[in-house]
Amino acid sequence: MRNPILPAPAKSLPSHPFDPDDDKLREECGVFGVVGVSQASNFIALGLHALQHRGQEAGGIVTYDTTSGFNQARRMGLVRDNFTSAETLELLPGGIGIGHVRYSTAGSKGQTAIRDVQPFFGEFSMGGAAIAHNGNITNAVALRRELIERGSIFQSSSDSECIIHLMARSMGRTIPDRMEEALRKVEGAFSVVAMTRTKLVGCRDPLGVRPLVLGQLGDGWVLASETCALDIVGADFIREIDPGEMVVISAENGVQSHFPFRPQKSRFCIFEHVYFSRPDSSLGGRSVYETREAIGRELAKEAPVDADLVCPVPDSGTPAAIGYSLESGIPFAMGIVRNQYMGRTFIEPSEQIRNMGVRLKLNVNRALIRGKRVILVDDSVVRGTTSQKIKEMILEAGAAEVHFRIASPPTMWPCFYGVDTPEREKLLAARMTEAEMTAHLGVDSLKFITIDGLYRAVGEPGGRNASAPQYCDACFSGDYPIAPTDKLVAGFKTKVAAE
Repeated sequence: MRNPILPAPAKSLPSHPFDPDDDKLREECGVFGVVGVSQASNFIALGLHALQHRGQEAGGIVTYDTTSGFNQARRMGLVRDNFTSAETLELLPGGIGIGHVRYSTAGSKGQTAIRDVQPFFGEFSMGGAAIAHNGNITNAVALRRELIERGSIFQSSSDSECIIHLMARSMGRTIPDRMEEALRKVEGAFSVVAMTRTKLVGCRDPLGVRPLVLGQLGDGWVLASETCALDIVGADFIREIDPGEMVVISAENGVQSHFPFRPQKSRFCIFEHVYFSRPDSSLGGRSVYETREAIGRELAKEAPVDADLVCPVPDSGTPAAIGYSLESGIPFAMGIVRNQYMGRTFIEPSEQIRNMGVRLKLNVNRALIRGKRVILVDDSVVRGTTSQKIKEMILEAGAAEVHFRIASPPTMWPCFYGVDTPEREKLLAARMTEAEMTAHLGVDSLKFITIDGLYRAVGEPGGRNASAPQYCDACFSGDYPIAPTDKLVAGFKTKVAAE
């Protein structure tokens, strides 16, 4: 495989101030693939830019050209800094390719190394193939141990590399056949895009935990984590890839679909509706923005409070705050303003700058806040560190009262399906009751939407079906639809064991 673009040497990052975005649950990655177009890398770079919110640590692109073969570029940092120059994209020729943006969960968590950056590539007897994966393989440790004992040599610490090694050991006649056999041995959540010299392949796990959509671009085809990535390249949304479905797409034969797994009831990640997906994407035929506004309306019904202003914690709390305002009749106001141009770090920041903390990204609109009873609407509370600092800023600005309203139920359990979640003992709601959290944060009141209220807002009028939940909501309920095999072996206690 030709590697025309060598990654820049990794630099040690300077220490940086408290970042409010670090107290959020993070999606692991986003995937994008295209076939049947001219200069695929241009479309992939645009698609990855639209999916940047799903992973900001690193990105990679693999393309295939009949003259130069497979070409790759893998970089640390943002898409805009690495994949926007004509010189870079010209070194990635071809009409088929896939891309990936990454935020580490499995593997070298929080310390992404260039060897862990996807897509991964493998050379098989019938030709080369590249693969990119969104999600988390919950039996990766066991698979990795078994593969190494049988002679496999791993190049990364990523769980996704297991798929390539399983494909190498398969006796399937075609690469899609080998990928299908490999994925049958994998447990966990996955949306995968892969490519051969002529085919683009997409697959979702049987429960459909992570998203994957299909679009059409002229005579070409696109696979992406979200519809917003179709919009940026001008592709028409065709449909969502179904849970347990594998599609094999070529310029000559179009989309061929089959279902290689035993059918199961879908358990799509409900937090995609709350936070992960971009508000201009659509899920299940419904606008994410409209769903988040509906969550805010439901929250206002469940947890009303007498106040003067409804203010979002930007940017993720904005649609829910608008819904809360519309339902309650309390005026909406941008009481907190986000500095959109603040980078994640300063060059050699002074101690004084580091101690400024959350103010580097968020600033209170004092003229609006002074003397007001303020309802702050946020998408979630994880460790509680950001909530506490924002409350302090609001009170320093002269607010008379501070009331938190949270557009998701209490986050009490870690996710093992491709979301970066702290250990359970670090989750505020796992250690404290709602009353204890209210006292800990020092606010006048704190209320979360109920899990039934969340289900109603996402389109389930009867709320959550406790005997057969319609979504994966393990981070709220502790009900894991896929056994976290590696974690159980390591001694993790499930909800049943914990109780």
